Amino acid sequence: MDSSAPSASAARRQTSPLPTNGHSLEVRVWFLALLLALPGFLISAVLIWQRAWILGLRLAIIVAEVLVWWSLASLLSSRVRRPLQVLANMVAALRHEDYSFRARATFSNDALGHLLGELNGLADLLSEQRLRAIEATALLKRVVDEIDIPLFAFDPDNILRLVNPAGERLLQQPASQLIGRAAVEIGLEECCTSKSGTLISLNCSGPEQRWLLRRSTFRQKGVAHTLVVLSNVSRALRQEEHRAWQRLIRVLGHELNNSLAPIKSIAGSLSERARSAALSDEERRDFEQGLGIIEGRAGSLNRFLQAYRRLAQLPPPALRQVELGPLVTRVAGLETGVKVKVVSGPSIVLMIDPDQIEQVLINLLKNATDAALEYASLHGDGHQAEVTLSWSADDSQAFVTVQDNGGGLLNPTNAFVPFYTTKPSGTGIGLVLSRQIVEAHGGSLTVADRKDHRGCEARVALPRAITGS
Repeated sequence: MDSSAPSASAARRQTSPLPTNGHSLEVRVWFLALLLALPGFLISAVLIWQRAWILGLRLAIIVAEVLVWWSLASLLSSRVRRPLQVLANMVAALRHEDYSFRARATFSNDALGHLLGELNGLADLLSEQRLRAIEATALLKRVVDEIDIPLFAFDPDNILRLVNPAGERLLQQPASQLIGRAAVEIGLEECCTSKSGTLISLNCSGPEQRWLLRRSTFRQKGVAHTLVVLSNVSRALRQEEHRAWQRLIRVLGHELNNSLAPIKSIAGSLSERARSAALSDEERRDFEQGLGIIEGRAGSLNRFLQAYRRLAQLPPPALRQVELGPLVTRVAGLETGVKVKVVSGPSIVLMIDPDQIEQVLINLLKNATDAALEYASLHGDGHQAEVTLSWSADDSQAFVTVQDNGGGLLNPTNAFVPFYTTKPSGTGIGLVLSRQIVEAHGGSLTVADRKDHRGCEARVALPRAITGS
């Protein structure tokens, strides 16, 4: 691009001139050029005037010399001013990161020409570096967007300045509504106060989600910012717990079996002997009652151990193609306590173990039915127990939802604690076993109070391997 003359864009980039003493550089050069030729002009004028020529001729020659003198001074001033204008325009363009300006190779091969050539080379180098920076920034943004872990950047006042799509999904809000808000407003205050490497729980992710916090600092325009990276370690922690249960069960199962079997056998033998022993009716009744308690508790402890074994020794799923709709409808027909309302969804084919998924849905429907019937028995007045089973899907997952109109969760934080139950005859392993089955399929199970109605909602999410018609 030719920048030998000032352009409109260059003129807009011009800054205020530096203060000078007297006239500008162009005017001073022009005067110096006049002064340089002044002695020769004066001598020539005197010699012409002394000639015996007519007055008109002498005046014409002197005027011609003045015009030539003036033109040569202007030409010299222009030859000095023009390269300086080119330099000023190029430097101004570089200062404003416009690297498209170039000086034409019309100047002589002298010091000024070399300077303009170096400026052209500098503009080429800066243009190449800016292109590399733009490409690196675009690559970094693409990588950040594709990373499936939440990333957040906060300024020194804990105001959110950057969030990636995974962070938007975690907070369930678009970036346009998150950027510029304080960490305490969006539920990430703990991310800015906890130490790096600690485990935290976020209100926005549910009570069962635990996150490993990684925090570091970086500078943007000289200002320190905080980068927060969150890794969901809930499933990894549960897998470690599961392995710990398995190790514990091997020890407890061996020891308890060695003790329970003889205790139950001895209690039964003593009970038979007590019937034929010479005892009073009261002594025999007390004796049999005590032995019955021993035998009953031994049996309960054995059933407890077997339930624990079932939880810890779940076989891997045998995956095959199964259509979700008929499976859900079939499970709904197995529940006899309440007529389950089935809300049909799209036709979906999944790669699942149908026996294990049926067991999950049976457990969830049983819990929902028990909760709805219990609330209906406590609150009569025409209150009817209702349970709804439905399914839906998006591009990557299929969802099965079980809803009831019971009293909701009494203690949500203990919903997935093994052997925690609020039922008199419950074992406390139904939800834990169901979640273990779903996660073995690569999905997730969540249980929470309904937001639009009284009751509880259990939601099973399974990955879609094959989309239906």
